[in-house]
Amino acid sequence: MNRQNGAQRPYDVVLFGATGFVGALTAEYLAAHAPSGCRWAVAGRDRAKLERLRERLTAIDPRHADLPLLHADADDAHALRELAESTHVVATTVGPYVWYGEKLVAACAEAGTDYADLTGEAEFVDRMYLEHDARARETGARIVHACGFDSVPHDLGVYFTVQQLPQDVPLTVDGFVRSNALFSGGTFASALTAMGRGPRMLRAARERRLHEPRLVARRARAPLGAPRFSAETGTWALPLPTLDPRVVERSARALARYGPDFRYRHFASVRHLPVALGGSAAVGALLGAAQVPAARSWLMGRYEPGRGPDAERRGRSWFTVRFVGAGGGRRVFTEVSGGDPGYGETAKMLAHSALCLALDELPPTSGQVTTAAAMGDALLERLRSAGLRFRVAATR
Repeated sequence: MNRQNGAQRPYDVVLFGATGFVGALTAEYLAAHAPSGCRWAVAGRDRAKLERLRERLTAIDPRHADLPLLHADADDAHALRELAESTHVVATTVGPYVWYGEKLVAACAEAGTDYADLTGEAEFVDRMYLEHDARARETGARIVHACGFDSVPHDLGVYFTVQQLPQDVPLTVDGFVRSNALFSGGTFASALTAMGRGPRMLRAARERRLHEPRLVARRARAPLGAPRFSAETGTWALPLPTLDPRVVERSARALARYGPDFRYRHFASVRHLPVALGGSAAVGALLGAAQVPAARSWLMGRYEPGRGPDAERRGRSWFTVRFVGAGGGRRVFTEVSGGDPGYGETAKMLAHSALCLALDELPPTSGQVTTAAAMGDALLERLRSAGLRFRVAATR
């Protein structure tokens, strides 16, 4: 439970942005799975949409007929401060976070309130570290970014893999991601925004490196790697310059269990070379278009935020992340897998991250922390119980 003003707060969890596409899926998941003693509420800027959402949740469980509805806008610092002071945990789906996220992080850091989001935006994460980590450490707030497909399967997948390897020896882990899922307008907008802010992203990363404390007698790295054929998976491995390897690296910096010298590499796993080449070309073209404001605006208009794949398409979606870990003469192959990664499973991951922060006994952490460092075994077991698969495929 959050350590600040615990008995005085009316809510355990508040879901902010609950009427968006992923927000509504998260609200529905909480309505079906939050324990009966959990005090939770939904928040957003449109009262009418919140009331319609409550009607949907009441159809899932009649107990939600009186679910509290809280009004707050992402740009209203005063309302966000009141929101943060009312709860132990705020979970937010309101992105792109680099535009709409900072005032809520600031409010939670100031109020000693735990915070969880779905960002995959490296610039936002680095800026929030620079601006709010110190205050969050003072108040006891845990600021946990990337609590969805970015980056829970990868962060906890590596955490799980490391547990299968010897202690106190150098370790290496490679992750290989496969999925057939589609994306929503909000996800596309966040990706385009990040692609169009390359210089700002690099500047934020440089500033963070200057302020982060250096490891003593340990090393943790996440180099980009190079395209190659992976004999371990039988696929072409294309390096993924996403937030995920940065999150894994920060978990390794925080947790001594990752050993004295840890290295992680992160790849997309593609079965056929022509598909790999075509995918690389498409990403390159999108990256180029994102640098042109008119082209970026046109592309965003093609996929409006608030929309996404329908339930039938989400039901056919899946993801698999395979890990190859090595160290101390041991080699282990593990796998994390589940259903629709961007929506159904992401809603599940965010909901359980918030419940875990609010209700579970966790290690004493504060400031900007990763899912593995803040929640580790507790979140892993929650997600296993909720249907995500963490397994050891083979050892040598």
